[in-house]
Amino acid sequence: MSIRVLLVDDHAVVREGYRRLIEKHAGIEVVAEAGDAASGYEAFKKAKPDVVVIDISMPGRGGIDLVRQIRQLDAHARVLIFTMHASATYAQQAFRAGARGYVTKSSPPEILVSAIRDVFVGRPALCAEINEAIATSRLYDDASVVDQLSPREFEILRMILDAKSTDEIATSFNLSPKTVANYHSEIKSKLAVRSDIELVYLCMRQGLVASLVE
Repeated sequence: MSIRVLLVDDHAVVREGYRRLIEKHAGIEVVAEAGDAASGYEAFKKAKPDVVVIDISMPGRGGIDLVRQIRQLDAHARVLIFTMHASATYAQQAFRAGARGYVTKSSPPEILVSAIRDVFVGRPALCAEINEAIATSRLYDDASVVDQLSPREFEILRMILDAKSTDEIATSFNLSPKTVANYHSEIKSKLAVRSDIELVYLCMRQGLVASLVE
């Protein structure tokens, strides 16, 4: 019996490449694809895959919030993050949202396949790059102040830094503009900044801004 995989990535060419890579290996098949969080959620409900492979940076809501949404629907869902973001902060947020694996796109191709197999059987899956980033963070007790944000707050922060308007964020999350404004205020309060400029500078110092925009 094959491991049934759902691929969620906003680049169709990338999805095609990973589909071919995955299906070269016996016992794994891609049963559905999606290009954003909203269609990824619907594909999950329809296809009921064994493993969901999700990118982080996509138009609208990002992959971390999709992980949270999928795990709210199905507490046993097996989700693997597959992304360019080689950051301990991103990995921490992904696991907090409910992911069971995190692999960077710079990893050797076989790492993705082995991670899918690991997540399927319930083992956590981390590529060497993220293992090193997390170990270094712990070694120097270098916890990011951003780690205190919830996955939803982190995704809204990601969109704020990507210059999305309150209305755009509200539409992406199916929230009212007032609710988004409240999130915005709470994020600044938690990070102890008074303005969006201070927020951007803080995220630059944390090394997040450059990696938030692909």
